[in-house]
Amino acid sequence: MITGTVVDGRATVPVTFRMPNQPDFSIEFVIDTGFTGSRCLPPEAIAVLGLPFEYEIPANLANNSNVFLKVYTATILWNGAESEVNVIAAGRKPLLGVAMMSGNELYVHFIEGGIVSIE
Repeated sequence: MITGTVVDGRATVPVTFRMPNQPDFSIEFVIDTGFTGSRCLPPEAIAVLGLPFEYEIPANLANNSNVFLKVYTATILWNGAESEVNVIAAGRKPLLGVAMMSGNELYVHFIEGGIVSIE
């Protein structure tokens, strides 16, 4: 189970990253049920982390513009298991999309400081 809290009206959960020759560290992600993908990090965060580039994907944004987004690879801990995952470079906040919820149950108590859980 992954647990987090509601902060400023947003459901957040920590995602633990595993980098070579460094201690594990967590980044707080906002759960975005309007995002059908898996994970996004701001391009600046990806640059700081030094994640390896994989490829570009076409995307249609909320303003109906079409762009190409860069995809990088990271190793995370998810539900207690290490996973190599793709991370899209986009936006200003770390986002988890509904693809990450596949096969899981999401619970959010939408009050400030409320419990968020993914089981």
